[in-house]
Amino acid sequence: MTVYTTTWCPDCHALKAFLTAKGIAFTEVNIEEDPEALELVMRLNAGKRSVPTAVVGDVAASLSNFSTGKAHELLARAGLAPG
Repeated sequence: MTVYTTTWCPDCHALKAFLTAKGIAFTEVNIEEDPEALELVMRLNAGKRSVPTAVVGDVAASLSNFSTGKAHELLARAGLAPG
């Protein structure tokens, strides 16, 4: 799983804490430091700079306005069952 973030985003911090608590490995990419990552996030989110955006295989979703329900839905769509 790749999680696209910024340093100032509280939803990014919440998603990372959720994934860590569930024991789900992820790679974090800061879109403010990586122009290609920013372009990808905008392409995945209809031109919006929406963070956090998570990508698992061919499943991608913006998790802005973070909720554990949204995170569980993404993991289910990606075939991952959180512990």
